[in-house]
Amino acid sequence: MSDAATEFAGERLGRFIAETKLADLSEAVRHQAKRSLLNFMGGAAGVAADPAVETAVRVLKPFSGPATATLIGRREKMDAMCASFVNAVSSNLLDYDDTHLNTVIHPTAPVAPPVLALAEQRGLSGADVLLAFTLGGEIECRLGNSVSGHYARGWHITATCGVFGSAAASAKLLKLTPQQTWHALGIAASQSGSLVENLPSAAKNVGMGNAARNGLFAALLAEQGYTAAPAAIEGKHGWARATGDTADLEELLGELGTRWELAKNTYKPYPCGIVMHSIIDACLQLRSKSNLKAEDVASVVVRGDALLLARGDRPVRNERDAKVSIHHSVAAPLIYGRAGVPEFSDPIVSDPAVRALREKVRAELDASFPTGACQVIVQTRDGKTLEATVTHAHGSLENPLSDTEIEGKVRDLAAMGKSGCDMDGIIKSVWALDKLPNVTTLMQMAAARPA
Repeated sequence: MSDAATEFAGERLGRFIAETKLADLSEAVRHQAKRSLLNFMGGAAGVAADPAVETAVRVLKPFSGPATATLIGRREKMDAMCASFVNAVSSNLLDYDDTHLNTVIHPTAPVAPPVLALAEQRGLSGADVLLAFTLGGEIECRLGNSVSGHYARGWHITATCGVFGSAAASAKLLKLTPQQTWHALGIAASQSGSLVENLPSAAKNVGMGNAARNGLFAALLAEQGYTAAPAAIEGKHGWARATGDTADLEELLGELGTRWELAKNTYKPYPCGIVMHSIIDACLQLRSKSNLKAEDVASVVVRGDALLLARGDRPVRNERDAKVSIHHSVAAPLIYGRAGVPEFSDPIVSDPAVRALREKVRAELDASFPTGACQVIVQTRDGKTLEATVTHAHGSLENPLSDTEIEGKVRDLAAMGKSGCDMDGIIKSVWALDKLPNVTTLMQMAAARPA
């Protein structure tokens, strides 16, 4: 199977992962990986004391082995697999994490936790971490590109593809051979799961945590000789066909090492589903330019593509619903003039004024809009029509967050989390990650300081 035209997808990916060196990554790709890791640190630190994280720690603690890996924003340590689970949950909890727009995958949440846990446990270098994370993020995004019909069938793509990213990154850190790495990906294929139906519930957390933990588990099993079917990804009864349509192998394997999907990663200015961001931008524009007040609004129409309506045209019962709601993404910014973490929290979600304005919002399909774009049309009580169209939301590839904005975001999140972790030190360390002899100090700064 050495001929590239006849080898299995896993075999080709295994060789790519095992043979790629840090020197093969351009400075631009390295920098994007650092932006992703920094954004991840802020998201996890911001909710380290959240009840969902507390519950995960309480459930897992009796089953954790030697405490070798830091829980970001907390004082406890756990074993690498339990820490991977918890840190994946915390980094994704606010819906403030990074997004690969073509797939709507959040690349870092399933991949960074096992990479950092293994590196901390085994004293590996920052360069090792950067390379392994980049490869893991790349593999999960390529798998997402390759499997059509997946999300529409109800699979939560961040978790289902994230387990492959975790396995790939863990295999790289473990220095597995190409064949062992191939088997790690195949083992991951049997652990891929999580449902879109569960996104507005705490079951989403379980899918995210499992993606991180199970990918590491797959790599550790492969290291010890466990094997998988050669065509576990693309075979007749393999992962791609079981969860979607026939795998697009060009999307998966084309231009490996040249076309970097992780370089297309984006970062959120608002803690909600990324396809809602253009709605928020449009509403903030209308509020600012037209001096629009909530009491002036008679009705609102939001026009966008099928994904926007599928994700966001829903009733709002709690803050999880609000994070993927077209209606709330109109109401909160029009009333408060901002859309930060507080505007998607339960007190504002249940605010009678916000609830009343949500009832005035209607979503309409307009297939002419690309994913991520929308038009907001407001009819005022005095008969005026106000419109705003946003094609490229703030935080998109075309209108990205700057490094300074990401730094400000993670500092704000760390302050909100009140753990006392040293975010200034984390920022400096992440920008210099490829020069760090190990991640010990970085993870010490990410832990909560004693009260």
